[in-house]
Amino acid sequence: MDFTYDDEQQALREAVRGLLASAYADHDARRRTAGAEPGFDRALWGRLAEMGVLGLPFSEADGGVGAGPVEIGIVCQELGRVLAPEPYLAAVVHAGGLVAAVGTAEQKADLLGRLSAGEVLLAAADTAPGSRWGSQADGVRASVSDGAWTLDGVADPVMGGESADVLVVTAALPDGGGTGVFVVEAGDATRTGYATADLTRAASITFDGSTATPLGEPGRDLAPSIATISDLTRIMGANQALGVMQSQVRATTDYLTSRKQFGVTLNTFQALNFRAADMYVSLELAHSMVDWATMTIAGGDPVAVADAADRVGLQVSRSGRHIGQEAIQLHGGIGMTAEYAVGVGTAHLTVLEQWLGNGGHHLTRLAGRVDDHDLVDAV
Repeated sequence: MDFTYDDEQQALREAVRGLLASAYADHDARRRTAGAEPGFDRALWGRLAEMGVLGLPFSEADGGVGAGPVEIGIVCQELGRVLAPEPYLAAVVHAGGLVAAVGTAEQKADLLGRLSAGEVLLAAADTAPGSRWGSQADGVRASVSDGAWTLDGVADPVMGGESADVLVVTAALPDGGGTGVFVVEAGDATRTGYATADLTRAASITFDGSTATPLGEPGRDLAPSIATISDLTRIMGANQALGVMQSQVRATTDYLTSRKQFGVTLNTFQALNFRAADMYVSLELAHSMVDWATMTIAGGDPVAVADAADRVGLQVSRSGRHIGQEAIQLHGGIGMTAEYAVGVGTAHLTVLEQWLGNGGHHLTRLAGRVDDHDLVDAV
């Protein structure tokens, strides 16, 4: 099987890499952008829209490009390489994916068309405080009276929610009817923004009788679609994590071949070379799983996508922890600082994991599917 990119995919990678390099040529540029409002570069976001990057996942009928999962994964990897704070994963892949999956034709053309053009920013409010990565809404409740829908409750964390114009909210339907998806104008909710461990922005959002518009058929249980979009987001999050890990391995090997101790470069010491080699092995394990999981999406089977999301999530969790910890250790004290990309990269891997599901969560889900073997009495 040929895993190399074709000419168009290679051109996309080079174009996105070149654009991001112009904005984040060094880590200080990223720190300044993340530390100022709104936490990302709006001008860069506009240029991504002009290139068609924001519309990659969506059909041409909805104002998008109609690209495949490999192309979207390429963008996520390049964003991860420079730790770009732009909310592509949250706004385009996750929130946009929910709209594309359950919205009516009119809703998709409106919201996705404006998102693709960079005219509106979406955020998915689908996480309740203290919840554990489920597709069943338990933090926000929907009510309906005379055909008018309102929402009450709290969603937290909402990645990119502080600067979003429109919120895509999952909420428990009345009378135990399952989980619905709603659109709420950001001004109709109360938002409290904060910085996460990697200095990107999230928000706690409170709904108090907030006016809401159902996405798709009103009152329909959309939990299966929500679960599938979450799994797709996990796979694209793994692509972004892969970009982070690639940059960490590269930075560590560069450091070992340039930093001198006792008059010689650090790569003179065999034990450090072995540790760097182990980092590379972890990277390649993650890389192969990410490529496989990304291609699984094209099959369109939600069961296969869920399985791929858990398998790649588990491997990326293990590889990310190993590579992040070793990168910091091999850099020494400088690796701990916010001024250096290695430590912030490790924080970003942690944020992705806690947002989309940690290794224990994925392992539990995988174990739950092992039902084709007889039980063994361990005596």
